[in-house]
Amino acid sequence: MSLRHLDSLFRPRSIAFIGASQEPGRIGTMVIQNLLHGGFNGPIMPVTRRFKSVGGVLAYPNLAELPMTPELAIIGTPPEPVPSLVSALGKRGTRAAIVLTVGMSGRRDEQGGTTLEAMLEAARPYDLRILGPNSSGLVIPEIGLNASFFHRSALPGKIAFVSQSGGMCTGILDWASAKGIGFSHFIALGECADVGFAEVIDFLSMEPSTRAILVFMKTLVHSRGFMSAARAAARNKPVLIVKATGHPEATSIGSAPARTRVRSDAVYAAAFRRAGMLQVQDTEELFAAVETLARSGPLRSDDLTIMTNSDGTGIRAVDSLNQGGGSLTRLTDATLEQLDALLPMVRPHGNPVNIRADATGERYADVLRILVAAQEVDTILVLHTPTAVTSGMAAAEAVVRVVSETGGNVLTCWIGGETALPARNLFAQANIPSYGLPGIAVRAFLHRVRYRQNQELLIQTPPSVPRTFVPATDVAQDAVRKTLAAGKTVMTDPEAKAVLAAYGLSTVPTRIAGAPAQAAQLAASLGFPVAVKLLSPDIANRSDVGGVVLDLDTPQAVVEAEQRIRSRLRRLFPKAQVDGFSIQKMVQRPGGQELMAGVVSDPVFGPVILFGQGGSAADVIGDLAVALPPLNMHLARELMSRTRIYNVLRGYHGHKAANIDAICLTLVKLSHLIIDIPPIADLLINPLFADDQEVLAVETSIRLWAESPPFHHRLAIRPYPQVLEEDFALRTGPLVQLRPIRPEDEPEHAVFFAKLRPEDIQLRFFGSFNKFQHPVLARFTQIDYDREMAFIATAPDAGGKPETLGEVRTIADPDNLVAEYSIIVRSDLKGTGLGRKLMSKMIDYCRSRGIRKLTGHVLCNNPTMLAMIGAMGFHRKISPDDPEVFETWLDL
Repeated sequence: MSLRHLDSLFRPRSIAFIGASQEPGRIGTMVIQNLLHGGFNGPIMPVTRRFKSVGGVLAYPNLAELPMTPELAIIGTPPEPVPSLVSALGKRGTRAAIVLTVGMSGRRDEQGGTTLEAMLEAARPYDLRILGPNSSGLVIPEIGLNASFFHRSALPGKIAFVSQSGGMCTGILDWASAKGIGFSHFIALGECADVGFAEVIDFLSMEPSTRAILVFMKTLVHSRGFMSAARAAARNKPVLIVKATGHPEATSIGSAPARTRVRSDAVYAAAFRRAGMLQVQDTEELFAAVETLARSGPLRSDDLTIMTNSDGTGIRAVDSLNQGGGSLTRLTDATLEQLDALLPMVRPHGNPVNIRADATGERYADVLRILVAAQEVDTILVLHTPTAVTSGMAAAEAVVRVVSETGGNVLTCWIGGETALPARNLFAQANIPSYGLPGIAVRAFLHRVRYRQNQELLIQTPPSVPRTFVPATDVAQDAVRKTLAAGKTVMTDPEAKAVLAAYGLSTVPTRIAGAPAQAAQLAASLGFPVAVKLLSPDIANRSDVGGVVLDLDTPQAVVEAEQRIRSRLRRLFPKAQVDGFSIQKMVQRPGGQELMAGVVSDPVFGPVILFGQGGSAADVIGDLAVALPPLNMHLARELMSRTRIYNVLRGYHGHKAANIDAICLTLVKLSHLIIDIPPIADLLINPLFADDQEVLAVETSIRLWAESPPFHHRLAIRPYPQVLEEDFALRTGPLVQLRPIRPEDEPEHAVFFAKLRPEDIQLRFFGSFNKFQHPVLARFTQIDYDREMAFIATAPDAGGKPETLGEVRTIADPDNLVAEYSIIVRSDLKGTGLGRKLMSKMIDYCRSRGIRKLTGHVLCNNPTMLAMIGAMGFHRKISPDDPEVFETWLDL
C-alpha cells in the first residue's frame, strides 16, 4: 500500500484524455464533455487521431505531440495499446492514470500474460498510479473535476463515496442529486489493480474537505492494508460501508461429526466491526446513517426515550427498537413525578411518554425539558402524528427552541407528506436529525449505538492476560512438524490435544486403540468411566452407525462396545475404513454447557477465531460469531457477547454462571496459538465444556497446510511482535525490558506520564498537560504495528509490579519511506543510557522495515536531547515555521 503520487490522481493540475471522441453515444464523447463542462481550471488535452478538435478544444494525434506533460491521464482505448500508453506516459513524467478500459484481465499475450499484468509492469518503473481498469472515473466537485462517463455530475459536499461498482455510482448520483446530497469525492475504483480501498481510504482520512467516507464493496484482496487504513481513518471520521453479499460462500472446518461452517459475510462483518466502521444494509440506509452521525451528539447510553402524541406511533417505534435489539430508558420515580404533575390525565406514565393527541407546542416544550434534564435520559426520539386540533409546525418550533437552549440529544420524526415538510426543513436548518417514519428513526438511533460500540472497540483498555500463561510454543511446533513429516495434514485427536495443552488449555485425556484388547487396556489406564468413539474417514456422522458409546465402566464393556460398533459398521457400511477407536475419559460436568471454539482460514482475511454453541447439532443451530485475531480479554468477551449462548453462560433460574473469564482466556490462547503456529489451517474444539469452575476441550480437530499458508500476509491485523523484546542493563539500577507497547499497558502508561516533570512534558509535547485522559492514552498504547511502533522500557517497582520508565515511538508514512520519531524518559532516569538505547533500538527497527529517513522536531532549549541525537548522527536545522524548533533527521 502506498499513497505515492495520489495527489496527481485526486488534485491534478493538468489532464490528458486518450480516446476522446465527438460521436454521439460513445464513452469518449461523454468523458470529454464531462471534463470540459465540469469547471476544471487546468489544461485539458484530448488525444485522438480521428479529430482535429473535440468539444471545441484542439486535439493531439499522440502523446508525443502534447505541449506539456499531463499530471493525470485518462485512458479510454481498447485493451491492446494500454500497456504501451502507460509506459509512454511514465517516461514523460505522468504519475497517475484513470483506466476506463474493460476486458484487460481476459486478454493474454503469446507468453500467457494478461494485458492487465503488462499494464502494471509498464507502470512500475515510474511509480505511475492507476485507478482501474474498468473504472467509471472520478468526480471531485471542489476542483471542478469530472473525469468520468457518469450521466450527471456530483453536487459539492463533505461526503466521500467510494465504490467498486460503476452501476452503483450512477444510481447513487441520481438518488443523491434528488435529495440535494453533495460529495467531496466520488470515486469508482473498478478492478483495483493498483489503487484500491486501502489507498483511497488512507488519502481521504487526511482530507480536510471530507467529513465522512462511504464505501460500497464487492470484494477485497489486500486485507491487511485495508484494515490498517480503515482503523486509522475510523479514529478521525465516520467510515460507513455497504458490502454486496451476492451468494456468500461458507468455509467448512473440523472433521465429522464436529464440523461447522463459517460464512464469508460474517467474516467481513467482523472485520468492519474491528476496524471501527459502521456496516449498513443498503445505500439509502448508508446516507441516513451518515446524516445521523453528523448531526447527533455523542452517546452516553444505548437506551432510547420515546416521546409521542400517538399511542400507535409510539408502539411502532418500540417494536422497531425491540426488533433491532435496542432498549428503552427506564425512567426514574423523580422523572415520572414531574410528568405526572404536567400530564395529570395520562395514566400510567412510562416510556414511551404519551403527551396526547391534543399536545400543543408548549406541551412539547415542557415535556421535552423534563426529559432532557433527567439524569437517566440520553437520546430522545420525538414523534409527531398530524391531528386536526394541533399545529405540527408549532410543535417543531418548540422542539427546536428547547434543543437550542439545552443542547439535548434529540431525534425527530414528523409523520406525513407535504404537511410535514416545513417541520423537517426547520429541523434540517437547526441541524437536528429528522425522519419520515418511526422505523427509520429507530434504525438511525441503532446505527449510532453500533457505531459507538465499534468505536469503543478501537480504544477499549483490555484486562491483562494472567502472567501464568506462558505457552510451550516449541512443544506445539514440534508436534506439528512430526505430523507433517509423516506425510499427514490432519492431526489425530491426541496429537491435536497435545498442541492445545502446550498453550495451557485443559483437555480430556484421550487415547487411540487399534484392537479391542488395547482399548480395554487404555481404558483401564485412563480410569473409568470412559467413552469409545469410532475413527473412520468414511463416516460423516458417527451416530449414524452407533459409533459413540458412553459411560463404560469395565474393560469388558469397552471390548463389547467396540465389537458392536464394528459389527454395525460391517452391516451398514461394509467398505468403510476403520482407523481405530478413541478412548476418552468421561467428562462429568453437571450443569456444564457444550460450546464450540476454533479457528478457520478465510481466503481474504486469513485466520479467524470462532465461538458459539457446540454439540452435534451446532451447525444446524447456527449460533456462531467470529472475530479477527489477535484477541485480548475484552475482544474475546465481545466475541462471546454476539452469541445466544452467552446469555445462558451468564446464569439463569438458579443455574450458576459459567466461568466467563476462563472462556475468554481460552479464546485468547487460541489467538496466540494461531499466530505462533502458521502451519495450522483450521482448528475446531467441539464440544468445549464450560461450567462455573473451568473450561475443558473434549474433542479437537486440527488440519495443517501441506505447504506454507497461501497468504502473503497471513494475518489481516499484524499481531504483537514478541520477537522484538529484549533485556537491557542500565548503567545504574535494575535490568529493564525493552519491548513494543501493548494495549494492556495503558494503566502503567498513565502513571508514567503522571510522574514526569512539567518541563519534561513541555519538551516532549511542546505544551503542558495536567492529565492524560483515556482516549489519548488509548491512542498511545493501542497502535497499529503495521504502520507505527512504540518501544517502552519497563522494570518491576518496589512492590514487584511493572512500571514504565521511558518510551520511543515512530509513525511511518503509508509509503514506509519516512518515519517521525518522539522519545521521552522518566526524569529521574536521565543519564543512565536508557534514552540512547531506546533510540538505537528504534533506528535498528526502522532500518529492518526499509524506512529511509527518520525525522523529528526538538525544541532549541533541549540541549540534552540535541546532544544525544547529534552523537548518533542526526542532522538538524532551524524550522522555517518556528525559530524555537530544530528539524532533525537521520538518513537510514
